[in-house]
Amino acid sequence: MVGEIVKNHDIVFSDRSRTTAANIFFYKCKDMACAPYGEYWRQVKKMSIVQLFSRQSVQSFQFIRDEEVELLINKIRSDCLKESLLSNRHSYSQKLLILFTSLCVGDMFPYLRWVDVLTGLIPSMKTISAELDAFLDQDFLSIIMQLQKNGTFEMDLTQENIKAYWTYMFVAGIDSSTTTKVWMMAELLKHPNAMKKVQEEVRNVVGNKLKVDAEDVKTLRLHPAGPLLLPRQTSASVKFGGYDIPSNTTVLINAWAIQRDPKWWENPEEFIPERFENSSIDFKGQDFQLNPFGFGRRRCPGMAFGVASIEFVMANLLYWFDWKLPAGETAENMDMAELYGLTVTKKTPLHVLPISHFSL
Repeated sequence: MVGEIVKNHDIVFSDRSRTTAANIFFYKCKDMACAPYGEYWRQVKKMSIVQLFSRQSVQSFQFIRDEEVELLINKIRSDCLKESLLSNRHSYSQKLLILFTSLCVGDMFPYLRWVDVLTGLIPSMKTISAELDAFLDQDFLSIIMQLQKNGTFEMDLTQENIKAYWTYMFVAGIDSSTTTKVWMMAELLKHPNAMKKVQEEVRNVVGNKLKVDAEDVKTLRLHPAGPLLLPRQTSASVKFGGYDIPSNTTVLINAWAIQRDPKWWENPEEFIPERFENSSIDFKGQDFQLNPFGFGRRRCPGMAFGVASIEFVMANLLYWFDWKLPAGETAENMDMAELYGLTVTKKTPLHVLPISHFSL
């Protein structure tokens, strides 16, 4: 059915609902993800694809990834000497995403909007939004202003347009990448044989070089876990799947269920990285049984950047260090419970003990 949407009804299903959270966090839906389908959205997407997430742009940012990964590796090396335990904590962006996916009574019953004020939900949203707004006042604005000066946009941009764009990029990019890396490490610790195999592959590829570089990552088979897709809204009435769907209907694509459907996947609940080695299935939006970046016009434009960053970080972590669970925790009793929201995060923090594979 996802394939039918893309092939026959993509435009109709490409709109977004204007929720309370989207209006507060993204300056009345002026970001790329929540903006209504139309000319403004097309201009913002054009800027993303041409200026920020093109192949050339992604490659030009490699020196930044090199520097940041080197800092990360050095920090973990220092922790190794102190035998420190590493853990993932709730980031600032996760707080926003938790509020973003919270149930607002006013979205379903507008006359009960006051309930969201009394419960503290809307005040909490406004507090986080104000903190992010102050952060954006200090950084990022000069980037888009320069693009406007160069004629990248065919329309004038306000500060709200710019802030909405960067709020989404900042929050969605950080949280989705972090969540994917946490799940990848958790699954590898849960399956020691898979951990051993992928570490051997990374180390064989890198050889005797002093570091993992971008060229090494191209040969790896790791795939990021797929997040849930943003809700869509129909812009017109449409007949689909035997149903008459009216205009302005919110449509949820259950990517989580699709990616665990036995119809498409053998042993779907098991972590088997080898399943992709001889498979033609890709994650770029053409194979609908695997949709971590969405599909059609609303597909995530930051796919190339996200994959490059995730693979590069994970390759370095697996090359330089061996990883153990803390005392009292084993692969068999690891808590792999999920916490559902805009992304599927690990319910309990992941605690790991790094051991330097090479002499310090």
